Amino acid sequence: MPIVAQSTETTDWVSRFADEVIEESERRAPGKPVVVASGLSPSGPIHLGNLREVMTPHLVADEIRRRGHEVRHLISWDDYDRYRKVPNGVEGTDASWAEHIGKPLTSVPAPAGSAYPNWAEHFKAAMVASLAELGVEFDGISQTAQYTSGVYREQILHAMKHRGDIDAILEQYRTKKAPAKKQQSQKPVDDAELEAEAGSGAAEEDDGSSGSAGYFPYKPFCARCGKDLTTVTAYDDDTTELAYVCTEDGFTETVLLSEFNRGKLVWKVDWPMRWAYEGVIFEPSGVDHSSPGSSFQVGGQIVGIFGGERPIGPMYAFVGISGMAKMSSSKGGVPTPGDALQIMEPQLLRWLYARRRPNQSFKIAFDQEIQRLYDEWDKLDGKVADGSALPADLAAHSRAVRTAAGELPRTPRPMPYRTLASVADITAGDEDQSLRILSELDPANPLSSLDEVRPRLDKAEAWINTHVPADQRTIVRDEPDTELLKSLDEASQQSLRLLRDGLADHWSLDGLSHLVYGVPKVQAGFSADATAKELPPEIKTAQRTFFALLYHLLVGRDTGPRLPTLLLAVGQDRVRRLLGE
Repeated sequence: MPIVAQSTETTDWVSRFADEVIEESERRAPGKPVVVASGLSPSGPIHLGNLREVMTPHLVADEIRRRGHEVRHLISWDDYDRYRKVPNGVEGTDASWAEHIGKPLTSVPAPAGSAYPNWAEHFKAAMVASLAELGVEFDGISQTAQYTSGVYREQILHAMKHRGDIDAILEQYRTKKAPAKKQQSQKPVDDAELEAEAGSGAAEEDDGSSGSAGYFPYKPFCARCGKDLTTVTAYDDDTTELAYVCTEDGFTETVLLSEFNRGKLVWKVDWPMRWAYEGVIFEPSGVDHSSPGSSFQVGGQIVGIFGGERPIGPMYAFVGISGMAKMSSSKGGVPTPGDALQIMEPQLLRWLYARRRPNQSFKIAFDQEIQRLYDEWDKLDGKVADGSALPADLAAHSRAVRTAAGELPRTPRPMPYRTLASVADITAGDEDQSLRILSELDPANPLSSLDEVRPRLDKAEAWINTHVPADQRTIVRDEPDTELLKSLDEASQQSLRLLRDGLADHWSLDGLSHLVYGVPKVQAGFSADATAKELPPEIKTAQRTFFALLYHLLVGRDTGPRLPTLLLAVGQDRVRRLLGE
C-alpha cells in the first residue's frame, strides 16, 4: 500500500485542478476512483512536448492521492493508429518503409536492430522506462489490444447505429473556413485531422467514410494488405453486415461487424467514445485541440452520444528546447524524456513541468543554460531547507522531489552541477582524478567516494560528452606558454606571483574563489575582502583581464570552466609550473 503523503496545502495550479477534479468526480461517479487520462502515439520518438500530456494529469493525480483518494491515471497507447509517415531521425528508415503506410503501428516492423516485436512497442518502451524514472504511476492501455479483442464492440455498433447524429455534428464544422495558419501540435493527433482543418481535402479520412452509401465513423483494415485504405460500401443495422472495398488493391470483403475486430473508429469519434467508456474526468489537450472544429471541441458534443461528458481539459502550451525550434515528432530528431534524463536528474525535469501552469510555455535546456537551471534548483533546495521558500515555490519543489508513494531517489551530496561538469570535462571522466579534485573542494568535509555525488556526476559527465562541442572542451596545457610569459609586463607578472604565493593557503573551492577575485583588488591597493560597493568600476575590468590571462596560460583560450574548479583540477604543482614558477 503506498505511503500517503500530506497534501501540499497550497493554491498552486495543481491544487486548484485537484479541487475541481475531485468535485467533478463526486458529481459524475460518486464513490468510484477518480480517472485522469493521457494519450500517446508511439508513431516515432515520444518527445518532451508529449511528456506534458502525461505530466499535467500525473501531477494532478498525485495531489489527489496525497489527499487520500483513489486515482487511476490512464495512458492510452494509440498503437492501433495508422502508420502515416516515416519520421526523420529514426535509424534504419528508408523509402522501403513507405510500404507500411496505412497499417496499424503494431503491424509495422520495428526499426533495424530493435529488440521489440513491432514499431509501436519499440517507441513505447523508451517512454515507459522514462516514466518509471520520473516516478509516474499509470495504467497503460493498448488500443490494439482493446480493439482486436472486441472490448469496444458495443461502442462501435452504437456509433454505427447513430452515425447520422455523429455526421450532423461533424457537418457543423466541415463547412467552416479553415484558419489561415495552423499551429503545430505536440499531442499525438491524427495527421489527417490537421490536414482536414488546413483545407487539404482529407476530411473524409479524418471524419470517416462518406460516399454514395452514406457516412460511416468506422474504418476496417483490409484483410489482404492490412491497411486502412478502405471505404465502407454498405452496412445493415439489423444484421451488422458490413461491406468494404480496399482502394489500394481493390480487395472487397463482407463481414458481420458484431464479430469483426479488425478496424477502429475514426479519431474524432474514437476519443470521445473512450472518455465515456473509461469515465475520464480530467485530460489535458494541446493548443491545436482547443480551436473550433478540433477533436477536443467536437468530441465534447459527440461524447453525449455515448452517454458521457467531456473531461475537464486544460489547454497546455508548447515545450521548447534551448536553441531549437518547436518540437514536432513527425520531423524527428527532437529530444525525448530519455535524452533529458541522461543529463538531468528526475527531480529537475519534474520541477520544470510542475512550476509552470499548463498554458505557460517553457524551455528545457540542453545547452549551457542547464547549469543556470541547476543553480536555480539548488538555490530553491536551500530555501526549502531553511524555511524561506515562497508557498508556490515550496509546492513545486514538493511535487518535484516526491510523489504520494514517497521520495524519489536523489544524489546524497548534490555538489553544483557546473562544478561536476567542469571536473568531468577536465578529467575526461577519470574517476581517481575526479575524486581527488572533488575531495579538495571542501577540505573540512572531504568527499570519500564518488557515489556521494551520483547520479548527478554521471548526468553532468553525460552532458559534457554529448552536448558540449569538441572545440569547447577543456584541454589543459602540457607545457607553459613561454612566449606569452616572456611578453608580460610587470603588473601582469606581479598578478601571477600574488596568485602563486596564495595557492597553498587558499587550496579549496571557496579559498581559490577568494584568491582569484582578490588579486586585482590587492594590486589596485584595496583589501582582498573589499566588496563591490567599496571598489571602483575599473576593478571589474582588471578582474576580467586577469581571468583571461589565466585561461590563456592554463588552457590556451579566453574562457573555460570556473577558475577555482579549474585550478583544483590542474593541481598546485602543475598550476605553478604553467604560471611560470
